[in-house]
Formats: sequence, structure tokens, C-alpha cells
Amino acid sequence: MTLSTVLGVAALLSVPGTALAQASLPVLEGTWRTETPDGPHEIVVRADSSASWGDETVRWRLIADSIFLAFGDEWMVYNYRLDRNALTLSGGDLVDPIELERVGPATPRPSGVPVPPAPPMSRRADVFDQ
Repeated sequence: MTLSTVLGVAALLSVPGTALAQASLPVLEGTWRTETPDGPHEIVVRADSSASWGDETVRWRLIADSIFLAFGDEWMVYNYRLDRNALTLSGGDLVDPIELERVGPATPRPSGVPVPPAPPMSRRADVFDQ
């Protein structure tokens, strides 16, 4: 494979909206809803690495099949499975998996609400190792 072929494939993968980019990368951004005993809850996941529910805003990262959420100075780690408009979270501090449905695009982060700083990756909360 030539350098120009590699660069061409890399450019195609990085162009949003291409069929190849959509097929290869999970699109987590959006507004997600889940039903709980307390009623429906919505989580907004944004491309700027922020996620919000209620008054709380956190930072997120995807690594392999895990989603890392920064709570204060620690990362909480959950397994995730994304199938178009269905998102399942499990592990971490969850007793049972949570299923969410995409109900729309991500809404902008409110002005004046910063994206929280990312803790070092070494600050991982391993709730099962305690």
C-alpha cells in the first residue's frame, strides 16, 4: 500500500458524513433517554467531550468497549454497547445494565458551564477492587 493510498483512506475516514466514517466509528453524541422507577431521565452527550444530566456536567472518553466518565478527580468506567439508537451501559457501580434510547441530537452546553477538567487516567475508580 502506498503512502498516498494510506493518506486517502485516512482522509475518507475523517470526513464526517461519509458512509465509511459512519460505519467505522460509533456516534455517541446525542440526547439519550432511559426509564427509571423515578420516571424518565435524559443524558446529553456532546462532541466537545461533555455530558450532562440534570445540573451535572462531566467529561467523557471512549476507550475500546469502555466509556470513562470524570466525576470530580476520578474516572468511573462503564462497559458500553452502541447499536445505532440504542446504548447499553453496564459494570462500574451499576448493579444492572442501563438501556438508553437516542431521542434526538445533542443540545449545546449552556453558556457559562465549562467542560470539567480531565483527571489523569491513573485516577480510575475500580469499584470492584475495593
